[in-house]
Amino acid sequence: MKTVINTVNAPAPIGPYNQAIIAGDFIFVSGQVAIDATTGELVLDDIKTETTKVMENIKAILTEAGIGFGHIVKTTIFLTDMQNFAQVNEVYGSYFTDKFPARETVAVAGLPKNVNVEISITALKS
Repeated sequence: MKTVINTVNAPAPIGPYNQAIIAGDFIFVSGQVAIDATTGELVLDDIKTETTKVMENIKAILTEAGIGFGHIVKTTIFLTDMQNFAQVNEVYGSYFTDKFPARETVAVAGLPKNVNVEISITALKS
């Protein structure tokens, strides 16, 4: 059994997927990019602003699911340029207080809509 999670406070999917799925005790949040949910526009001013928008989109989906960043157990960060790692890491880290989730960061040749960063997460409901 799976339950779909969608919120108007995060960007609508740009393909055949949902913002998140609850399956058992896990919540799987699809990769988020820096799209403003209200305008549908990309937020690509600089890498820190872009990463903040990505994290805020994740926050909106977690809120819709009734949980927060403390429930995240695993993240995957996709970067088109590893030169941005330190700045992305700084913004990303500011959303957690302790018990950081497991994570990998990978360099990729390209991302949807030519963004610079995409982040997906897995969280526990409780």
